[in-house]
Amino acid sequence: MTDTGIVRGAMEAMVQPGEVRVRRALLSVSDKTGIVEFARGLASLGVELLSTGGTATALREGGLDVRAVEDFTGFPEIMGGRVKTLHPKIYAGLLALRDNDEHMAAAAEHEVEFVDLVCVNLYPFEQTAARRGATDHEVIENIDIGGPTMIRAAAKNFAFTAVVVNPASYDAVLQELKDAGARLSLGTRESLAAEAFSYTARYDSAISRWFVEKQDDFPPLLLNAYEKVTDLAYGENPHQRAAYYAQAGARMHVLSMVRQLGGKELSFNNVLDLNSARLLVQEFELPACAIIKHNNPCGVAVGGSVTEAYSAAFACDPMSAFGGVICVNRTVDATFAEALLKQFCEVIIAPSFTDEALAMLAAKPNMRILEDGERRGVNVAERDIKRVMGGLLIQDRDMGLEDRTEMQVVTERKPTEAEWGEMLFAWKVCKHVRSNAIVLSNDLASVGVGAGQMSRVDSVRLAIEKARAAGSSLLGAAMASDAFFPFSDGPQLAVDAGITTIIQPGGSKADPVVVQAANAAGISMVLTHRRHFKH
Repeated sequence: MTDTGIVRGAMEAMVQPGEVRVRRALLSVSDKTGIVEFARGLASLGVELLSTGGTATALREGGLDVRAVEDFTGFPEIMGGRVKTLHPKIYAGLLALRDNDEHMAAAAEHEVEFVDLVCVNLYPFEQTAARRGATDHEVIENIDIGGPTMIRAAAKNFAFTAVVVNPASYDAVLQELKDAGARLSLGTRESLAAEAFSYTARYDSAISRWFVEKQDDFPPLLLNAYEKVTDLAYGENPHQRAAYYAQAGARMHVLSMVRQLGGKELSFNNVLDLNSARLLVQEFELPACAIIKHNNPCGVAVGGSVTEAYSAAFACDPMSAFGGVICVNRTVDATFAEALLKQFCEVIIAPSFTDEALAMLAAKPNMRILEDGERRGVNVAERDIKRVMGGLLIQDRDMGLEDRTEMQVVTERKPTEAEWGEMLFAWKVCKHVRSNAIVLSNDLASVGVGAGQMSRVDSVRLAIEKARAAGSSLLGAAMASDAFFPFSDGPQLAVDAGITTIIQPGGSKADPVVVQAANAAGISMVLTHRRHFKH
């Protein structure tokens, strides 16, 4: 184009917001999914294609005529591609307000050619940072600079410039361009701009998080992006709307690799209970079952099979188990399915289901059947976050449990090996019960759970009452407490009910009195020296 043509074109291009015809598009993508087809659709509408590096190569190989960005700017790519689109000619063409006389005069004076559509996605920073063995140099080289700048410029000026960052949008954008004479409505361009700013915000938050995690500290500013995984049936109550979002770039999350095989859509409470159930069952290598109700375990057991574990877990508190979330760590077969059909279950989640079991469970169309294909463990560095009014409480996640060698037997009577096994089982379960938490167990199954009480002695009393209501024997049972006993009344209630071993953190001024009471009763007591409150 001649100099005179550029000036005349700039002045004639004055339009009002929402009236721009797409005549020139700049395409520069890392993810090349669908880009050739998108560019071919643009070219069929008479749109001139500008492009860079590998994208230009892909388009030319697809038989398209492409104008190189260096020809557009008159400046070559330098520094190994670190600098290729950072040029005033590009940003003036993106940012000009085309209904502004001053902007248009400047465009004419400096021979600026307008860019009407930008299609950009960014270097794969998150994927590179998450790759095992990736060096700091590799990660840093995948911090895109020019791409986010172009996206933000086009998004800011959405009144005159369209921006496309998601390959999933290509078809819809092309269709509207074809239907509207190579124009996109102002509403569409604003929607694309919103998506673009969310895209770059997520990208920047991932970069920020990578640097922060290298320091392993609580930063003065915490940035995280979350992407919607699914809409939920409703919130904690039916009148509340709800959706589930996962942290962008997270290695795993509560619904990662989970496939729904049957039943209604999940609710807010289902997901909360699923989270508790999965974290609890991960504590065990033996076949295990956890039944969760209102975010507390009402029954947990291990056994020779998951059917045995389920039967023992259900026996702990059959009334509370009604309508619970059930999680197991082995395949659900026909035998298990038969047992499950006798009860009302909201959700069953397992690593797999036999075809026969699925056919049987189809008789319960409202039961949500989830197959858990996640084999990765929870990231130990992941922080625990709780929402409060106007802010977040952030802490290290309470991962793992104390090793037996770190615990202290403080009574005259030492626990037998069987009693040690029982106590450690109860201790694992207790960590997942809301405070104040008491767990009574026998034969590697919970037989009484006291959760969420304001006083510890009430939790002991509730656990005993639950066990008696279910007809469970407490003779020779173990008791676990998530924190110390401030008085000897709680342990005494348990002793009177038949408990012979107690495991608790210790640390109270009353420890000598509590230990003395345990010695007087002839039971054994172990201190872990670490509590596990769960509020």
